[in-house]
Amino acid sequence: MKRLILLFALCSSLYADDMQRFIAIDNVCAWPNLTLLPDGSINTTIFGKPSHGQMEGAAECWNSPDGQFWTKRGIPAPNEPHTNRMNVAAGLAKNGDLLVLCSGWTDVKQPQRPKQAVFRDDILSNWVCRSSDGGKTWSQIKEFPAPDAGWTHYIPFGDIKQGDDGALHVSCYGGEFTDPSKSTKTKGYRSWHFRSDDDGQTWKRTGTIGPKSNETTLLHLGGKRWMAAARETGMDLFISEDDGVTWGEPNRVTAKNEINGHLIRLADGRILLAYGSRIKGQTGVLAKITADEGKTWTEPVRIANTLESDCGYPSTIQRADGKLVTAWYSKASENHQRYHMGVAIWEAPKP
Repeated sequence: MKRLILLFALCSSLYADDMQRFIAIDNVCAWPNLTLLPDGSINTTIFGKPSHGQMEGAAECWNSPDGQFWTKRGIPAPNEPHTNRMNVAAGLAKNGDLLVLCSGWTDVKQPQRPKQAVFRDDILSNWVCRSSDGGKTWSQIKEFPAPDAGWTHYIPFGDIKQGDDGALHVSCYGGEFTDPSKSTKTKGYRSWHFRSDDDGQTWKRTGTIGPKSNETTLLHLGGKRWMAAARETGMDLFISEDDGVTWGEPNRVTAKNEINGHLIRLADGRILLAYGSRIKGQTGVLAKITADEGKTWTEPVRIANTLESDCGYPSTIQRADGKLVTAWYSKASENHQRYHMGVAIWEAPKP
């Protein structure tokens, strides 16, 4: 039966030609976010501990010239005692600085409610972290808009992107508490669009993307048009025609438990959506491509297989030579039974 499940998983998607795969950073849960730097090297911002958020740890910055070998450069968001800094959005400021928005969790009991499970006492407010030397040294602005009453602090996710007018755009999500006097449990999530008009120094919320979504990432389509890929039970696409102030109805583009997506515009104009699969017998990372701005999509390409559903969160950049670098995390893969950041270097199928 196991052989049949594996065969189904392999046949359920196409494979890209000449794909190289690496255990790129070992012993980290990661949730990687890739940024192509002006010098052509690749930054990844990760959670640097081998735990799904249940231990102290900082957001870390690693760099690679090509996606194969990685070197730790710096700490965008150092964690304070009994906290972690694990949730990030990353990108470039208009002036070329590397930007990271970062929140996380505390394991310190909060005065308004009883002690919660380990590292679930409260979500930490966002820090705006900035580096002008490619991630080696960092400054932090420890201020961000306050959440609505009865909601968690905003949690950043995905890419920070620049619009045609130079403003920066990002998505954050949050949860509505069931009863904040008793626990940090939430009864629903929502994702919002945020904008900065001062190159990332300050941010303001401008619109709701997904009224039932959580982790959401953005892609600029040109002009005032934006695409958002939002996690619900599958991946939903939303389109904005007014720089993120309003968003249209969702378009579901993956199956249930095919989640945590990332969007990139390829050099040939097509758009690639990479996402994790947590479907039993098919766990790993896949990607689809659209040539018509999201109306239709190709059959999926399988980028990676994993052994457990604790996996995914892919992020992709395209190198100057046209090859794609996709990073993800996994708790267990074949011949590697602990948390790691995996990387594939590959070429997108021809149109």
